Amino acid sequence: MPIPVRQPTLLTLAIVSTLLPSVARAQPGNFIIAQHGHPVGSATVTFASTPNGYDTTSVVRVAMQGLSYALSKTEQLNQANQFVHVQLSATVNNAAVNLIAAPDAAQILLNISAGGHSTTTRLATHSAAIFLPDFDPGALDTLLALAVTHNNRDLWAIIPKQAGSVASIQLATYADERGTLDGKPIVVHHLVATIAGAPTDLFSGPENQLMQAELPQQGFAVVRKGFVLTPPTKAGAPPPSPSRSAAQ
Repeated sequence: MPIPVRQPTLLTLAIVSTLLPSVARAQPGNFIIAQHGHPVGSATVTFASTPNGYDTTSVVRVAMQGLSYALSKTEQLNQANQFVHVQLSATVNNAAVNLIAAPDAAQILLNISAGGHSTTTRLATHSAAIFLPDFDPGALDTLLALAVTHNNRDLWAIIPKQAGSVASIQLATYADERGTLDGKPIVVHHLVATIAGAPTDLFSGPENQLMQAELPQQGFAVVRKGFVLTPPTKAGAPPPSPSRSAAQ
C-alpha cells in the first residue's frame, strides 16, 4: 500500500501566524525518544524566567544497541529567544565531550574539550540561531519560537560536532494535522526544517509548543509524553507486523 505524501499548503505566513501566539516562547516538557515506535530514551526540558530572558535545561538519555548517549545542556536565552550562553556535557558510547559557547563580538566562541584535547572555534554569529545537539527537543522548541518572530526566515543552527559548525535552516509549512494530547483532540501545525540538507518534521500544538519531531537519524522521533499524532507518521509508527505485511 503506498504511503501518502504530505504536500505543502498554499497558506501565507501571515495566515499561519494568526494560529500561533503573538509572543512566542519555548516551553518545558517531557519527551520519549523512539526508534521505529519503540522507546529507546527520554528527554526533559525546563524553562525558567529571569530578569533578562530565560534559563533552559535539556537532559537527554538514549540507551540502545550500538548507542549510549547522555546529554546535559544548560542555556541562557534573552527575551527574544536568542542564545546568550550555553554549557554542554555529553557522553557518546563512553566518550566524554564538554563545551561552552557564547557570542563574542561579531562571532560565536566555542570551547570544546573531548578525548583529552581542547579546541577553540570561532563561528559566524546570527541573531536567530539555535544551539542544536542531537536528540534535544529544547533546541527544536526554541526554533519554533524564533520562527514566529522571524517569519520563518534567517534561521540558523549551531551544530556542536567535531570543531563545530553553523548551518542555515529552511522552513516549509505543510497542512495542519490532528492529534491528541492527554486524550484530548488538538490541531497540530506541521513544518519541515531542512538543516544542513537533512529534513526534520516538526509538529507543534496550539500554543506553538513542540509535540513531535521526526529526526534525520533513521527512524528516530522525539514525542511529547501524552501526545499522539493521528494517524501516526512513518517515523513514529511501529513497523507493521508480519501478518499485516503479508496482507498488503
